[in-house]
Amino acid sequence: MAEKRVSNDKNGSQSSRQDRGAQRKYKLPTEERLTRAAIHYLDRYASSQENLRNVLSRKVKRAATANGRSPDEFRDIVDQVVEKCRRAGMVDDRAYAETKLVGLRRRGRSKRQIEAMLAAKGVDRDLIATVLDRDDTSELEAARNYARRRRLGPWRSPGQRQERREKDMAALCRAGYPYEIARKVIDAADDGEATSAAL
Repeated sequence: MAEKRVSNDKNGSQSSRQDRGAQRKYKLPTEERLTRAAIHYLDRYASSQENLRNVLSRKVKRAATANGRSPDEFRDIVDQVVEKCRRAGMVDDRAYAETKLVGLRRRGRSKRQIEAMLAAKGVDRDLIATVLDRDDTSELEAARNYARRRRLGPWRSPGQRQERREKDMAALCRAGYPYEIARKVIDAADDGEATSAAL
């Protein structure tokens, strides 16, 4: 059984987080409250419209359930707030997808992984395809970035390299790279060769 985390409250008595959560009073969602919540979220995180809708819907569900109301009553308010954020330029699916693409490519993500991640955030499939078509990072270059970050293949110590070859190849393939690209990166003679092969 999970151990309850205990802390002292303002009066010096002990209470668990679970108890404090049960005692918390949730105010019913209004457009103003949800707009503040959306702005607070968007100040900290980039987001697609659908992801913002999901974040606000979870907040609405907690508050509505705590007050004995149906979350469906507040669906229109969530849609209005998301639309207001879109019109204000605070959420832009194209800009979000392009920004995520650059960051994920730098970290060595394959096109297949990026497509899945953006789809999971609610970005339209046609928009994802458009953004990926404009990507000027080759899969070989991205695979090399991935291998370098994970210290695979040429970035391993010489003693481990041959014995870990198959596992390194498998890691690149699981990351969404074709076998031929994985082989080129892992079998490069050294990290300099891997780098020049990717360019």
